[in-house]
Formats: sequence, structure tokens, C-alpha cells
Amino acid sequence: MKLITIKKKHVLALLAFGVLGTLTRSDDLYSAEAEVEWLEGVPEEGISGGTWGVPWPIGTLSSASALGVLDEKGNSVSSQTWPLAYWPDGSLKWTAHAIAASDNVAQSYKVVSGKAHAPEKVVLVREDSETVSVETELAKFTFNRTGESLIRSIERSGKVVAHNGRLIALSRDSAEMRGTWAETSYASKIEAVVVEQSGPIRAVIKVEGSHANDAREWLPFVVRFYVYAGSDTMRIMHSFIYDGDEYADFVSGMGLRFEVPMGDPLYDRHVRFVGEGDGLFAEAIKGITGLRRDPGDAAREAQIAGRSTPPLETWDQRVVNGLPYVPAWGDYSLSQLSSEGFRIQKRTQEGHAWIDSATGHRSGGVGYVGGALQGGVSFGMRDFWQSHPSQMDVRNAESDTAEVTLWIWSPVAQPMDFRFFHDGMGMDTYPKQIDGLNITYEDYEDGYATPYGIARTSEFYLKAEDVTPSRESLVSFADQVRLPAQLTVGPEHILASGVFGAQWSLPKRDTKITQWLEDRLEFKLDAYVAEVDKRDWYGFWHYGDVMHTYDTDRHVWRYDVGGFGWDNAELSPPIWLWLSYFRTGRADVFRFAEAMCRHNCDVDTYHLGRFRGLGTRHGVQHWGDSSKQTRISTASYFRHYYYLTADERTGDLLRDSLFGIEAEKKINVGRKVGGKTELQPLPPIEAPEPGGEVVISGLGIGNFMASWITEAERTNDPVWHDRILKVMKGLSEHPYGFFGTSVLNIDTGEISPLEGGKPVQSHLRSCFGLPEISLELIRTYGEKVPEYADRWAEYGRLYNGTAEEQKEVLGISFRNANLRDSHSRHTAYAALHLKDPSLAKRAWKELLKRYDEESQAVPDALSLKGPEVLNPIDEYVLGTNGSQWEIAALECLAFLREWTPENWDDVK
Repeated sequence: MKLITIKKKHVLALLAFGVLGTLTRSDDLYSAEAEVEWLEGVPEEGISGGTWGVPWPIGTLSSASALGVLDEKGNSVSSQTWPLAYWPDGSLKWTAHAIAASDNVAQSYKVVSGKAHAPEKVVLVREDSETVSVETELAKFTFNRTGESLIRSIERSGKVVAHNGRLIALSRDSAEMRGTWAETSYASKIEAVVVEQSGPIRAVIKVEGSHANDAREWLPFVVRFYVYAGSDTMRIMHSFIYDGDEYADFVSGMGLRFEVPMGDPLYDRHVRFVGEGDGLFAEAIKGITGLRRDPGDAAREAQIAGRSTPPLETWDQRVVNGLPYVPAWGDYSLSQLSSEGFRIQKRTQEGHAWIDSATGHRSGGVGYVGGALQGGVSFGMRDFWQSHPSQMDVRNAESDTAEVTLWIWSPVAQPMDFRFFHDGMGMDTYPKQIDGLNITYEDYEDGYATPYGIARTSEFYLKAEDVTPSRESLVSFADQVRLPAQLTVGPEHILASGVFGAQWSLPKRDTKITQWLEDRLEFKLDAYVAEVDKRDWYGFWHYGDVMHTYDTDRHVWRYDVGGFGWDNAELSPPIWLWLSYFRTGRADVFRFAEAMCRHNCDVDTYHLGRFRGLGTRHGVQHWGDSSKQTRISTASYFRHYYYLTADERTGDLLRDSLFGIEAEKKINVGRKVGGKTELQPLPPIEAPEPGGEVVISGLGIGNFMASWITEAERTNDPVWHDRILKVMKGLSEHPYGFFGTSVLNIDTGEISPLEGGKPVQSHLRSCFGLPEISLELIRTYGEKVPEYADRWAEYGRLYNGTAEEQKEVLGISFRNANLRDSHSRHTAYAALHLKDPSLAKRAWKELLKRYDEESQAVPDALSLKGPEVLNPIDEYVLGTNGSQWEIAALECLAFLREWTPENWDDVK
């Protein structure tokens, strides 16, 4: 992506008052404009609408400021704007913007202060007691307020092209593929419908409900429908929560189903599926090619193109007379059961055999069914092959009504199996569980390895077609589904705005040290992006996560060894990825972080029940480890994505993270330490009662503050600002600062030292977002609580300090501190805050202690092939805990720019 250029004096002005200076209003620091460009380059085939977020420095825009959008030529563009976040003084911190659908988009846009351009195209939302309708100049989408069917109808050119859109689910009482089982079906039941946005450019309809039949209601869902002015396409965000018994409720299918009227002759009805790249499977329900008799060039060419065929009297009459004996293929199915292959089959009708039609590697997840004249629907699923097992079914296309099902979980795959992967192996006491932890790094406890409350989000697209789309048009639509166009502000703008604490700098290779660091940082990003495909980190419940630790003997990641399996955001890889994106603008890093965001805040986090708001520590199964903490569900990991994209689903989950604070009252994360032997009973499965006090250290405080500052800036409610200030002041007055343990009232923010508490040095206190949130708190509220920055600098000075330095301040000293090189960034902050060159030199030594001038910035790969490994691979030995070192390098480069060493001798 091309880096966006802003005036150099603005960046220099920012640096002049310190990378982490407290925020002050400055009208001349930054002009009220922001340039945005396409993340992956200009979409050649246009867009069905676009939304993005823009940050602003404090004091730049009032809450009532009008903003407009210009194209690169200075022409006004129809847009819609709304606030996402506020600075404490009430000025705008983030704004969201939407533009209408367009076949010819601009190279770039500029958000500017001033009156917005009156829209040329609008989206109209109408509500009554039974329905909500959304209408553009091309299509009309109508939604029900009650019942089973979410989508009442989709119309194009006055014709209904789809109707009765509902959610479906299947469950079995067994996960075994052999033997017999009972399967039960469910359909959506609407409980609430809310119009979240009603134009003029963007309409958002939120539907909540559950999957139900006469006997049961479960699997709650939230579905949002997005429609933009000028568009014929609807985007659908589908989220559900698993709330079953993992030993009895095996979900065997789940998806979106709708019906398409079919009125064209059978030979003018078409089914199409997009394969890999621009590959396309395209067939008519009744084919007229390849027959013993030839209907004529015009008829055959029209059918292949998807156009209406010429009148029958122009055909060879032998073909016309024989048409009743040409099979009509009414049912089609495309299944992607792994990331490595898909299969297309068809049959004439139920009760007859399926015929293999085609196979391929990775399907684009897009299809079409309809008629050449009557039209129909193009449909798509984002991340189709990445989120396998997925499937697309067309049924009864030879009848008056075709049925389409977009399966996010294929019914021909093995059902979802959430059962824990072992029987406990006798670990029925805390000492035994600690012994197990010491050998496999897995923290097991009966009752905790539950999937109850985890979630998953999927993305659908439905496009109303008035005729069968051309082959090229459908492939173009698939490109939009596979990688939706995204507008973004550039690295310079994000840095200059001061959001997220501005704890990074732009890449610079001006010394041997910075060259070495930038090369290594770039290598690590490249290696992890590539590792996803190398190691097949795909699948419905896995996509977006990475593994924790590598096994150099087996040449695989330790997928089956306790806590070394899935990483579940352990030690903050999301923060590493987002900081890396902010400074480079790399599209592949954005998409990597986006997938991790979706996975982490859905799958690794609980949304119902006793663990609501908590996340699960790393392990063989995402939900399996018994350590449930806010360190995994922290808002620090996904608030970046919300502000960059204005994604409502992520906004919901940010608010939901507040429940983690409540849950930590009842889930004692330290229940096994200190020689305890008694197993503690689990609290009721219902959500915890609000309010009360918790014993908290820096680890938890950072997670709580991440939720609170996000809620404060989204609402600008003084209650949240006051709560944050109380905590900052309480921590600043703690006799042991960030080495101390406190008692926190989660309702008021009142915080006080734990009676009898002693100083504690733990690397985990600052590995899950506390440093980044502290820097943001200093930047946002530091003027009111300046001593907070002093205590944070003290923590940085003492963590890697000498025993004498620690004892002088804390009364005791520590030994064997862990992750000393990662804590170099805290030393670096102390150097910046205290303006101490000796601390700066110490920080560089800590960061680079494992390296010297001869160290390879980019390690060599080890090429392996059979029989040593299953598949040939170029191996890099990586460890995801290393993301803390990468974060440290990024922050040292930012904080220590004044003291950057020229060569390796300067850090010896």
C-alpha cells in the first residue's frame, strides 16, 4: 500500500512535545483533513459501498463538526458520517464514514471539515408494525419483525428474486460417524429487530433471536444486514453462540437458507459456482450442449453465456422434440470440507444418485441461481475455504421455486465436536493438576473445559440480479466477496493523531542497528503471514489463530501438547500485528490481524454463562484450558479493528468485555497456587451478579482499563472518565506502584492497596496490553494525574534494575526476572520520561542481549522433505511468545529515537 503523505511540519510538531507527552489542544498542529486510500489498491470493478474510520488529534473537531468527503480531484462525494469516539474534552477522536456503491471509485479520498455534500443516491428505510424495508435505486430488501423468516423478500426491477430467508441448524445426539444417531432441525426465531442506521448512505438492520423448534430454543444469534445507497447487494454479518451440552448436542449443520422463484424455461435456468481465482463452473438446469442432435450455434452460445436462448422454432426441431428426454438437473452442491479441495456434484432430484461434476482446490465461495430473463440471486460467503467445512446447496431448481442453503458448517462433514480431548487422566486434585501443568503446560480442571458461551461470526453476501450475470460479472463479484474493499487512513495520519498512545514510529533504516531491527521485524511478519498457509491454520473454529510453540524434533507446531497448542492471543500477538500495521500500512498484516481479531473475540472468549467476558488460556482446544481470564478477552486486542472499520459486531464485543470484570469476582485465577489442595466449586452458569470488589494486580488492571477507556471514549460519559482517573490516582499512590496488589471496586473505580500485600515481580503483569493502555492513559489523562507517568517510569526503571535499586524503592529485591529483553520497552519509556541517556543505553542492551553484529537479521530456512516430514516445507523455528520482543523493538525504536545507537559497539 502506498503510504499517505501529510505535511512534514505536523509530524515534527507532534514529536516536538514528546512521543508520549500529555495531550494538549493545538489548532495549528493538524488540519481537519485526512486522506484515505484503498488497502489493497483501487477496486477495478467498483464497490457495493464502503465504511472506514478516521482518527483526529484532540481539539481538532468539535462533536458537532460537519465532515465531507472529496475524491482525489476535489469533487464532493456523497457520504455519511457518525462519531465513534471522543477525547475527554468532548472533541472527536474517531469518526466513521460511508460512501455509496459505485462502479468507478476514486483512486483516493479526503475527509475534510465543512458541510457534507447532499447525497445523489440515498437508501430509504421504512418501518411498520410487521416489516422493515430498505430500498435503493436498484433493489429493495424487506425484513420481518417476527416469525421464522428474517428476510421477507428481495426485489429487483419490480420482481421478487428471493424470499423466505431464514437461519437453519441441525444437531445430532452423537458425533460418531459410524452407528446410528438422531438428528434434529431448527429454524430461526426472531426476538428483536432494530434499525441501527437509516441512511442516507448506509442502512443497518440488527436482528436478534435463537434457533428453535417446538421443543427447544438455543444457539442465540445476532445478524446484521447492511445495504448501501446505489447498491443491489446486501452484506450479512451472522454471529451465533454455542449454549449446548458438548456431550449431547453436536451441531451437524448451520447456515442461511432462502428461496428463489424460477419462471424461465428449464434450458434458460442457470446454476453457477466460482472456483479458485477466475475459475467458473456454469451449467443450465437442462443442458442443450453435447447432445446427439445440435440445436444450433445461437442456442448453444446463448445458453453458455447465460442469455435467453432464441425461440424454439429457430432450433433444430429434433432437439425440440427430444427435450422431454433430456434430464433436468435440479440439485447442485459445492462442498469445501478442507482447505485443500472442493467438490461439485449434481442430481436430477431427491431419491436419485449424485453425479460427480467437478473438483478444485479452493473455491471462491460464490454462486448464482436464477433465470436468463427473470433473474435470480448471486450469493457468497467470505473466507469460504479458510473456514471449512463449508458448503453451498441449490435444490429444486427444476421446480417453480429453488432453495439455496449457504452452510457455514456442512451437513456432510463430521458434526462439531466440543468434547474435551482426554478424560482427565486422574487429575482430580490441585497438586495433580499442577504436576500435569509442569509436564504438558496444560492447566486442566474438570468442568472448565467447556465450549458453553463461545461464538463464531460469518459473513454472507446476497446480490439481486435482474438477469443471469455474465461469467466475468460473477467472478468480479467473487473478488469483492473474497477480499472486500477497505478504505484506510495511512500510517502518518494515525501516528500524528495521537490515538492508541502513539507508541510506535515509522520505519527508518538510518543506522546499522535500525537496519538490523527493521529487517528482523519485517522477516517475522513475513514468516507468520506465510506460516498460516504452510501449516494449514484454517478451519471454522481455528482460522485467525496461530500456534504457540514449535517442535523441532517432529518439525511441526506442538498442536497436541497441552498449553503449547493454539496460542489464543497469549502474550499479545494482536498488539504486535496492529502496531506493525500502523507503521507500515501493509495490507497482508491488516488482514492477518483482522482474522485474529475475529477469532480471538469470538472463539477464545465467552459470551454467555459463568465465564462471560473471560477468555481461555492457550491449549490444544481453544476452550479447553481451565485458566479463564480477561488477559485473553481484553479489549486491547480488538479495539484497533473497531475504530479502523466501524464494525458493529466488534463494537458489541467491546461492550461485552465489561462482563469480564464482573466474572473475575467469582473465578479465582490463583485458586491452585500457594499449596492449595481443595477443588473449588464452580459458580452458577448464569452470568455473575454485577458489582463488588476484586483483588487485582497489574495484569487485571490493564484489561479492566482497556474496557473502561474504550467505553469512556465511545460514550463520553463522565462516569467512565471519573472511574479511570480514580484508578490512575490509586495506582499512583500505591506504596509499591505497579509491583503492588490492590483491591478494586469495579463499580466506582475506588482502589486501595491489599492489606498485607507485598511487592511482586511478574512478567505477566505487563504482557497483555497494560503497557500500551498505560501509555494511552498517560497521553489522554496524564495532565490530570501526572504522577501516573512517574510510577509507570518507576516500574520500567526497576523491573530490570539492580537489586540495590529495587530494594531502595520497594524494600526488597527480586531475582530471575522473566522476559527481560521484552521489558526493555519499559526501560525505554523510563529513559524517555526521565530524559536519562544511561537508561536508554540499558534499554538497548536489554533488547539486543541475545544478538550481535554477526547475528542474522533474517534466519535461514531449513528445507525439509519426505520421509523426514509429511509435506515438503521450508522451516523457520518460531515462537509466538516472541511477539513480546517484537512489541518491545517497536516501542524502543519510538521512545529512544534520540538515543539510537549507530553501531553494535554502542550497545556493548
